[in-house]
Amino acid sequence: MVAACFYIVAPTWDSGPMFYKGWYHFFYQYNPKAAVWGDIVWGHAVSKDLIHWLHLPLAMVADQWYDANGVWTGSATILNDGKIVMLYTGSTSEAVQVQNLAYPADYSDPLLTKWVKYHGNPVLVPPPGIDEKDFRDPTTAWLTSEGKWRITIGSKINTSGIALVYDTKDFIHYEQLEGLLHAVPGTGMWECVDFFPVSKTEKIGLNTSINGPEVKHVVKVSLDDDRNDYYAVGTYDEKNGTWIPDKPEIDVGIGIRYDYGVFYAAKSFYDQNKNRRVLWGWIGESDSEAADIKKGWASLQSIPRTILFDDKTGTNLLQWPVEEVESLRLKRSEFNRVTVKAGSVVPLDVGSTSQLDIIAEFEVDKEALKKATGSNVTFSCTTSGGAAERGALGPFGLLVHADKNFCEKTPIYFYIAKESDGNFKTYFCNDLSRSSAASDVSKQIYGSFVPVLEGEKLSLRILVDHSIIESFAQGGRSVITSRVYPTKAIYGDAKLFLFNNATEATVTASLTIWQMNSAFIQPYPDDNKL
Repeated sequence: MVAACFYIVAPTWDSGPMFYKGWYHFFYQYNPKAAVWGDIVWGHAVSKDLIHWLHLPLAMVADQWYDANGVWTGSATILNDGKIVMLYTGSTSEAVQVQNLAYPADYSDPLLTKWVKYHGNPVLVPPPGIDEKDFRDPTTAWLTSEGKWRITIGSKINTSGIALVYDTKDFIHYEQLEGLLHAVPGTGMWECVDFFPVSKTEKIGLNTSINGPEVKHVVKVSLDDDRNDYYAVGTYDEKNGTWIPDKPEIDVGIGIRYDYGVFYAAKSFYDQNKNRRVLWGWIGESDSEAADIKKGWASLQSIPRTILFDDKTGTNLLQWPVEEVESLRLKRSEFNRVTVKAGSVVPLDVGSTSQLDIIAEFEVDKEALKKATGSNVTFSCTTSGGAAERGALGPFGLLVHADKNFCEKTPIYFYIAKESDGNFKTYFCNDLSRSSAASDVSKQIYGSFVPVLEGEKLSLRILVDHSIIESFAQGGRSVITSRVYPTKAIYGDAKLFLFNNATEATVTASLTIWQMNSAFIQPYPDDNKL
């Protein structure tokens, strides 16, 4: 299998991302001994632009009793004086989850190559009533109006996922608040909790400590039970240290996901360099562990995404690849108002299709929309027959990684369903059922409902980099990341097509497609020169 060419290989979850003295820093959990989970330490990479990366020496290793079984997820907080504190979970020699403090050995070093662990670690241990193996992943701290720093840590009580809250003045001594930031019954252990503000009025990111009437707050959790990331938008009460979702029916863990594919343990940070909030997520493999061991690497990080509040729906976030990814664009091809009749496939001649950035818009024949009849049957991407299941108004979209005989193909598509009440619902799906002839890979169908508002065209952006596909619908309102492992549709034999498998509707598509260059990702030269 071809390694990705503009994604950074990061074997497991990211930790402590930040921008410091001209460099973006990315820390990640890493087993240096094998391409499987094991002896976890922190890898470290830096970048000037979030695209081209230099791998530095390991930042922290498991060399103390309080992290002997692994240096796990952590978060960086940049203090008002510019100094950095890093809180991280350690698994002790007895496998107890504790929180530890570390800081840079030399603040004048923009690469932050050396880290010092606080001599009094751990700074937090599981409180009464919390299992010693259910206390992990401290967030970036935010400043309260009283001048204290506040963090939250994921846990569970019975089957309820919870976020514990602590205040501190020095990151050494902590006071646990009486209540919880939030809890949702039946969601199980909350990992990698993230908590941050989003602006209701401006298209910018916000420092984690910002609060006020023009701000909403987002709680995001990674559910250990189903290995997916969920979020909800709501209101934060600083005095009580609590958060309430705007819509309880789509609360954290039971409503909207960051991504409906292979995407977990996501972490955001405020990028003060460009006034934006940037999100990374871990993209695991969906082939076998034996295949990972054979190729010697496993898992990558998503292309960094910006996060904005979707003021049109009021419930969603908008995720979009950072603008820097556009610097990799090469040859451009345009296709204007291509007619794709019901039941047809249209080839798109763009040359090599292994690395692409695709932007597409679709319009559905209005007469077909008028004629469509309602149904009591609720459509679902994941339980449907995939792109082969035909309806009056879908599926239609793109076939990536397709060979000329369509033995292998990966459809990314919309499906419009008219319900019994006469309203239309649009679904955004990614079908892997025929993505590979290999027998040891996952071939799921991903997707979900995506809100499409009055007057909006159906829009789609797809980043293709060999085995990774990231797809963004409706400006990033819904996202699907998938791993595909074709055996025939590779290199020059990989083709790109428009398709329309609807039975009634003609679709008109307009596309701009770029071939993509490879990113520069390598070890940092040890010559002490920046």
